[in-house]
Amino acid sequence: MKILIDDNAGYCFGVVKAIGTAEEELASAGRLFCLGDIVHNSAEVERLKQKGLQVIDHDMLRRLPADSRVLIRAHGEPPATYAAARALGIRLIDATCPIVLALQSRIRQGYEAMQRVGGQIVLFGKPGHAEVIGLNGQCDGQAIIVSREDDLGQIDFARPIRLYSQTTKSRDEYRHLIANIQARLPEGADFVAFDTVCNRVANRAKELETFARSVDVLLFVAGANSSNGRYLYEYCRHVQPQTYLIATPDELQPRWVSSATSVGISGATSTPRWLMESVKSKLENYS
Repeated sequence: MKILIDDNAGYCFGVVKAIGTAEEELASAGRLFCLGDIVHNSAEVERLKQKGLQVIDHDMLRRLPADSRVLIRAHGEPPATYAAARALGIRLIDATCPIVLALQSRIRQGYEAMQRVGGQIVLFGKPGHAEVIGLNGQCDGQAIIVSREDDLGQIDFARPIRLYSQTTKSRDEYRHLIANIQARLPEGADFVAFDTVCNRVANRAKELETFARSVDVLLFVAGANSSNGRYLYEYCRHVQPQTYLIATPDELQPRWVSSATSVGISGATSTPRWLMESVKSKLENYS
């Protein structure tokens, strides 16, 4: 059985930056707090916990002693988090992805412009997702969050609209949503949609399609709470029906690969390379 790891799989730049920053801080001080899981992968979170990373929520943030060091992960945070840290004397280590930071700035500018003309900011994203919370914070929590066509009823199509997307959403789904909005607009409506899907995420699907077609079975490794992982896994299943989603090597079922001559291993932008290597090692025991 031939076992291949997808060369294009694994961490995006923003996650690499956040984990690298965390490891540098832990190496120098031995302890670091992180607002939420640093990445949507439980195995990697556990690895960093062993090095001294402690995951906290916003309620715990407000109970930390002054001078505590707290990492802001790649997803970013709303302005209220920075204000709270300043008031508490907490030192923030900001590892927000540069692409997310740029989008936060664009949305803030768009919100201020819409405030002047009675317009609306609409965000295509997953409600409750960390990035979406941070982006909505740029609008003082006033953005309209839509994740599917049924959510469009929240929008007043007679008023100006500025539409943005969470960076990790599917570009094809975003285009479909834009078309649905355009179909409901009255003549002369003031509507602008911005292409804010991360190119790394958008290009990843096409790269993964080629890889999925090249193997008999594809094992897709991703955390259960990874939006990017769920999207890419479903995308793979359309082109390679013998695709299986696993979070750890222990979830691998021998029957999935029993008759395969080639098995591919890939993962989300939140999946560490070492975890895919572990899956490969377990597969080699079946050979």
